[in-house]
Amino acid sequence: MRNYQTFSLPDKPYLKPGDMPETTHLHSRFRGVTAYLWFTVLVATCGPLQFGFHLAELNAPQKVITCEEKAIRASGKLSLPQCIPMNPLQFGLVSSIFTLGGLIGALSAGPALSNYGRLFIMRTTSLFFVIGPVFEALGPNIGVLSLGRFLSGLGAGAAVVVVPIYISETAPIQQRGLFGAFNQVQINFGIFISQLLGYFLSYDSAWRIILICGGAIGAFQAFMLLFIIESPKHMALHGSPSTARRNLQRLRGRGVNIDDEVNTWSAGGAVASNSGEEEALLDTATGLEDQGAPGTKASTEGGSGVGIWEVARSPKTRSAVIAVVVVMASQQLCGINSIVMYSVSILGSLLPTTAALLTVLFAVVNLVMSILCSPLADVLGRKPCLLISIAGMGLNSIMLAFSMMFGLKVLSAIATLLFVASFAVGLGPVPFLLATELVGTEAVGATQSWALASSWIATFAVAQFFPIVNAAMGEGHVYFIFAGLAAGFFAFTVWWVPESKGKTNVDEIWGRS
Repeated sequence: MRNYQTFSLPDKPYLKPGDMPETTHLHSRFRGVTAYLWFTVLVATCGPLQFGFHLAELNAPQKVITCEEKAIRASGKLSLPQCIPMNPLQFGLVSSIFTLGGLIGALSAGPALSNYGRLFIMRTTSLFFVIGPVFEALGPNIGVLSLGRFLSGLGAGAAVVVVPIYISETAPIQQRGLFGAFNQVQINFGIFISQLLGYFLSYDSAWRIILICGGAIGAFQAFMLLFIIESPKHMALHGSPSTARRNLQRLRGRGVNIDDEVNTWSAGGAVASNSGEEEALLDTATGLEDQGAPGTKASTEGGSGVGIWEVARSPKTRSAVIAVVVVMASQQLCGINSIVMYSVSILGSLLPTTAALLTVLFAVVNLVMSILCSPLADVLGRKPCLLISIAGMGLNSIMLAFSMMFGLKVLSAIATLLFVASFAVGLGPVPFLLATELVGTEAVGATQSWALASSWIATFAVAQFFPIVNAAMGEGHVYFIFAGLAAGFFAFTVWWVPESKGKTNVDEIWGRS
């Protein structure tokens, strides 16, 4: 019979910022996984949750927002218009401007990570998640609504850069795939929340409630971030090694030996001894800085830091940048956001009475599959999960195209469900992992910015042009394009992308001696 240790509450009668109950490990396989670590990951991933929420928030109420369906009830006490007249091109711009904000946020977050830390960036993004939805919900016209979407995009872009890095630096090495997958789980949970709200609130001015709910989630995260600690690795390599060790011990639990993990904070040497004394830690950190070791202050700040352009030009990191840029683009260009953002409109012609309900069902499948598939990256490996996912999406794109062309209602619903489920297997969680694993710590921020820039540009392309291309080519034909792109991405992944499962440094991942 397996023994599970219990956890004890601290002696303090109340919590202050940074205080949470600590636990010992839950199981020998999950040694170092504590309740506080789970809490930390869940609060941090509220940022990606907001990304999913805002990505899908206009899907269900599209016809109500754009005045295609007239409301029966009065507009409400705020004297705001019930709807905002928009043609398809204008609605596409309102939808896609979120991705423009995301692109700017992603590019800005990378350089700021080293200077200001992971925690500061997460707290800053939560403010954008409060302010943006206020403009969205109270917007009387296209301009104000677009401004709110842009501000929300700024926060989302920065969040999906910083959160995977934060998770990779706080989760145990053996469980990084599991915890990293929560990034995508929360994105899908955000999609589910917005689709569910859309199903019930797509009438009259009630669609504004959907938008303001994003602000409520942002306010909740801003408060809970007061109880989160900075990344131990970041603190150790930026002048606070003793505090970093205490924070890591808190994340791992009392009685867990953290020396081996602390030693991995540099590419080639011990970072701390068993004593944990600040002098020894500081001496080692200083020595690493003098050597310019990956992940140290010397290599991440100042003139010797790896910037956005340098990481793309350097022979040591160029292959990784190409890999993560293409993989992140594949995440979007295999077509997932055609379902997330436009499923109600594209399925409405085939299933007019059930399209909105099916959209909620797709969100549920996406969420459940993301949770069930969370351990797969650590079991099968990153690369097999990617290949299974890309192949599944490509095949189901073909099936979806034929079912829509010939009006096969049941087959179109099944193909869409399998399409969404295939995404959750690999293309959902794995790209975020690769962006933090294929380069050294000193280049993570810049590489994440390249990866997220690729993702946001691809998202913009789908958000803006999918409705236009779908209308021009005829119902369903656009999914042949997605199938062709999936075939190309499959070949690239086989040829270029390395396996990073269970490997401790970038030299091992890329097979460099």
